[in-house]
Parts: sequence; structure tokens; C-alpha cells
Amino acid sequence: MDTSAVLIAFALTALAGLSTGIGSAIAVLASRTDKKFLSVSLGFSAGVMIYVSFVEILTEARNSLSAFLGNEAAGWAAAGAFFGGILVIGIIDRFVPEGENPHEMHNVEEMCDTGCKEQKLMRLGLLSAMAIAIHNFPEGIATFMATLNDPTLGIPIAIAIAIHNIPEGIAVAVPIYFATGSRKKAFAYSFLSGLSEPLGALLGYAVLMIFFNGAVMGIFLGAVAGIMVYISLDELLPAAREYGEAHLAIYGLIMGMAVMAVSLLLLQ
Repeated sequence: MDTSAVLIAFALTALAGLSTGIGSAIAVLASRTDKKFLSVSLGFSAGVMIYVSFVEILTEARNSLSAFLGNEAAGWAAAGAFFGGILVIGIIDRFVPEGENPHEMHNVEEMCDTGCKEQKLMRLGLLSAMAIAIHNFPEGIATFMATLNDPTLGIPIAIAIAIHNIPEGIAVAVPIYFATGSRKKAFAYSFLSGLSEPLGALLGYAVLMIFFNGAVMGIFLGAVAGIMVYISLDELLPAAREYGEAHLAIYGLIMGMAVMAVSLLLLQ
């Protein structure tokens, strides 16, 4: 396995995960959330992830598996891996308490006006950080595996993941900031919640080192596609609609798909 490709995949995964720090910076420095911009950005991220999952990653998964299983069986295996990835992240999502679930989006104004006591706010921030860390772990595996398979896809996927991590950073930083009055603590907890993505990348690499072959890569890629589609449909699009107007989310979605389509065509 090419060491430089592994390092690039890990670096992009780490940057995507630690973008929660951008959310924390917005939370502690801005008086209001730019909802329209965030809505379009989240929709754009969803468009990138959905398009690349169906058009590129799932196709790559089937191609990797076909050399071992034949075309027909490879199609079934890729589909099974796709829904297996959805099942895994769906189970993770199911067992995170609703109040602390990072899919339950918040903005700066809403959380500042809650009037909660400091202890409750601190608990909310810490639980949000734990919940986000749990969710980001499979996302780290997904980003790492997709980038490792095709480095040219790594940058748009990492950007998409990074965009979707920004509101999660806000969800952690705001309650901790108003509980402690410390910008440093708010930033630190939010930033650290993103560390689970590079940890997920390390796990993906460890598994690959032990079991690596084309079939394993194909299964991983199918699961990656499922994880990314689930994140887009269950988290990004609902959050985009909640932060802004519904049409803005769809415009962002279409722009994301178009940019990803053009990027893939130019890279052929």
C-alpha cells in the first residue's frame, strides 16, 4: 500500500474532523448564525456526498468485488455492503439520546436564549461532544477509505464532511461557553470532539493492513457509500432546511451535485 496515499487520506480525514473547531469559533465569536449561508452550505455538502456515493464510490465497490465474485455476485455484495453501512450508522444514531444527538441542530441565538443553569449547560455541551465523537467515528472511516481508494475524490469529500461538522462544533461550543464563560474551553471541547474522525481513519487503516485485498476494499467502499448517503438524508438535508428556507437547501444540493459531476468528468 502506497505510504503517501495513506498519509494524504489520513491528513484529509483529520482536517475534516477537526473542522468542528470552525463551528466553535463561529459560536464564541459571532452574535448570530448566518442561517442562509449555512443552509446552502449544508445542502451543497449533501449534494456532493450523495452524487459521489452513487456515481463513483458504489461503482468502484462493485468493480473491486467483481474480480473476486464475478459481475452478478459483485452487484449483490456491493448492495449488501451499502445497506450494511446504513444499518451500522443507523444503529449508532438510534442509541444516542435525542436531546444530545448532533442531528438535533441548534444555532447560536437559540442556545443563548435558553436560560438554562450553568450546570445543565455544561452537561449538554459534554454530552453533545460525546455524541458527536460517536457519530464522527464511522465518518472518519468513510472519508479515509474513499480517499485511499481514489485520492482525487478525497478533497471534495473532505470538504463536504468538514462543512457538515461546522454546526456540530456550534452545538458543543455554545453551551460550554455559556456555562464556563471561557472561549478557550468551548473551543477545546468542540475541537476535540472531532478527533474521533482521524481515530476512525486509524481503525480503517489497521483493518486494511491485516485483511487487505480487493474484496475487502469493495466491501468497505460499499459501506462508505451507505454511510455517506445516510448522513446526507438523515442529517444534512434536514439541518439545511431547518437553518434556512427549504429552497436554499435544494439549491445547495443541486450545486453540490453539479460541482461533483463536473469534477469527476474533468478528472477522467
